Amino acid sequence: MATFLYKLGRFAFRRRRFVALVWVALLVAAGVGASTASTPPEDDFALPGTEAQKAFDVLEDRFPDSNAEGAQARMVFRAPTGEKITATDNREAVEEAVNALKGGQAANVSDPFAKDSGAISKDGSIAYASAVYKVPSTDITDATRDKIEAAAESARKAGLTAETGGDALMTMPDMGNGEIIGIAIAAIVLILTFGSLVAAGLPLITALIGVGIGISSITALAAPLNLSADTTTLAMMIGLAVGIDYALFIASRYRAELTEGRSREEAVGRAVGTAGSAVVFAGLTVVIALVGLAVVNIPVLTRMGMAAAGTVVIAVLVALTLVPAALGMVGKRIFGRKVRKAYPETGVPPAATAEGQKPKAGARWAAFVLRRPVMVLVTAVLGLGVLAIPVGSMQLGFPDEGNEPTDTTQRKAYDLLSDGFGAGFNGPLMLVGDLRDSDNPQKAAEDIRKRVAKVDGVVAVTPVTPQSFNKSKDTVMLTAVPKTGPSDSKTEDVVRSIRDQQGAIDKATGASLLVTGSTAVTIDFSQVMNDALVPYLALVVGLAFLLLMLVFRSILVPLKAALGFLLSVLAALGAVVAVFQWGWAASLIGVEQTGPIMSMMPIFMIGVIFGLAMDYEVFLVTRMREAYVHGEGPGEAIISGFRLSARVVSAAAVIMISVFAGFIGASAAMIKMMGFGLAIAVLFDAIVVRMAIVPAVLALLGRRAWWLPKWLDRILPNVDVEGEKLRHHLEDGAGAGQTAPIPAQRSPERTGV
Repeated sequence: MATFLYKLGRFAFRRRRFVALVWVALLVAAGVGASTASTPPEDDFALPGTEAQKAFDVLEDRFPDSNAEGAQARMVFRAPTGEKITATDNREAVEEAVNALKGGQAANVSDPFAKDSGAISKDGSIAYASAVYKVPSTDITDATRDKIEAAAESARKAGLTAETGGDALMTMPDMGNGEIIGIAIAAIVLILTFGSLVAAGLPLITALIGVGIGISSITALAAPLNLSADTTTLAMMIGLAVGIDYALFIASRYRAELTEGRSREEAVGRAVGTAGSAVVFAGLTVVIALVGLAVVNIPVLTRMGMAAAGTVVIAVLVALTLVPAALGMVGKRIFGRKVRKAYPETGVPPAATAEGQKPKAGARWAAFVLRRPVMVLVTAVLGLGVLAIPVGSMQLGFPDEGNEPTDTTQRKAYDLLSDGFGAGFNGPLMLVGDLRDSDNPQKAAEDIRKRVAKVDGVVAVTPVTPQSFNKSKDTVMLTAVPKTGPSDSKTEDVVRSIRDQQGAIDKATGASLLVTGSTAVTIDFSQVMNDALVPYLALVVGLAFLLLMLVFRSILVPLKAALGFLLSVLAALGAVVAVFQWGWAASLIGVEQTGPIMSMMPIFMIGVIFGLAMDYEVFLVTRMREAYVHGEGPGEAIISGFRLSARVVSAAAVIMISVFAGFIGASAAMIKMMGFGLAIAVLFDAIVVRMAIVPAVLALLGRRAWWLPKWLDRILPNVDVEGEKLRHHLEDGAGAGQTAPIPAQRSPERTGV
């Protein structure tokens, strides 16, 4: 592989204008496609095979007029203190507001004063009206939202309290300036790392081109592939982070090759042949982790994973082709002006020798770890273990209007309904009875209602009326109101208790009962996550283990990498729970309301963090492997790896952390949580695991770290990440432009050392 990438890098360097033109053409084509695309759809949390999803499917099939996908709005009115909402003036104000909701996109608006509507609280102070619209929330126009807000304002002017909940008022979440902040911090880090504006700008520009192509392609395909806005944002987040990092590693290796006296074309070829190999395998681990989300069998997760994986593939291709082309364009300006003035003949500083040179910080740290590996290992493991403690109390769920900031109209409407009708009114359970096998549908429906009404924790079940049945009279739809709110664990117990009645109902009446609603969906989603976790980890970790075994020609190094990942992901999830569920330091990052952790968050974080963790493992340890194969001892190889890579890996980690942390400013709960979780995970993994645990474990293992059984060594293909075949290729005369000798190499595995 190294030889192929060496040739690819030199080709991109020689044909740099053509390569750059191709990428710009792709960016323009993707941009044109995105500009003509329709609005991305709303996330569809379908749960194939679960009871909640089966209930939704039955409703869609047998209640086609229910407009289940239509947006909804629920306007809640409260009379002034001491007055009834049914008083003449108050009633007229409510009716005026309700009438104002009708027409336009509204399909149906309920009358809170209709007989048996149940829309007036027991104390008579609160009433609500529900509006169902002909289109989903993403298609609600600004005119319709203005009409809703104007209706509520008219009631307020009449002296009533009026607030509105429901998804009809939902707008595209404010993403803040996350990507801009992240890019700005990345630019500062790159300038400090390279000491050159040109060198700092190169990874940024190439990464932005790659991300632009990826995001524009996703936007263009959003409608046919049902890719939501959240999918686009997460793909941007990951694609931007890895794009900058991959370009950084290629450019850094190119500078190192120039200081060794190589010609520019030769330096590009060697940089792509060596660092490019690490980029390919690092990218593959990320892609495996993201594509592996398909195992969970939740469409929204699969789409997110596939879209993000696509941006990573583009980032790898950009690093292997566009980056070497750009390096050819900038020439020796990859070094700062001070360096070029100091060495006017070449514009390139000579390679530093070990004699008389003060060891770099990375080398000094590695030497310290080699002296005290046990202390460093125990400290790092215990520290991450303590941070992982909150995971034990993690509660999964979906955010509802009760998790909105207290100053929003949605949250105020939620609280008004809780005050007037009970907390469970905001999360009613939907009962769907399939009566096709029942001899007496009416009796079966009544039996379902009576049995559910007796369940502990259920305060009310809607009566069986002609409107409860579909046109064929073979399906009934009822609503059960629990005593507690939708995110309360007691409500989950209510759902399970109702589902326990299914066997008795079927035996007594022949009817099949399905339970859905927000709490039921949460239960089923969590169960899907739990069932998929082990197969997902087995697939992703197993494939990545094989991949890393090819890269490092070792069994213990990939094993150590996987165990380190588990520590970092548990610590990161613990931090997410502490902030977003417990509320520790929540106000510092703009979390106004704590609540359960998004149900898809753990498994998505596991997939993304695993891929990114393997990035740093590959970048750091391949330099150690390269030094070891070149003849250095195990301890020397660790120090060499840190001397050559620690600064660049640290810079890459800071860049990735800043990119992810920039998205914490988003208003969307999923994006804010994901940005924080990924940023803190990279911090733990790159700084604690890769910079402390990895050298400590390798120091304790010594030569055994690079052990591979001879029979397995013969079976596994040699992907030549350390460039041994490339060296032979160049020694045979293919390496034109080489002006510095290459040190002799030996393979400890093959000599039995």
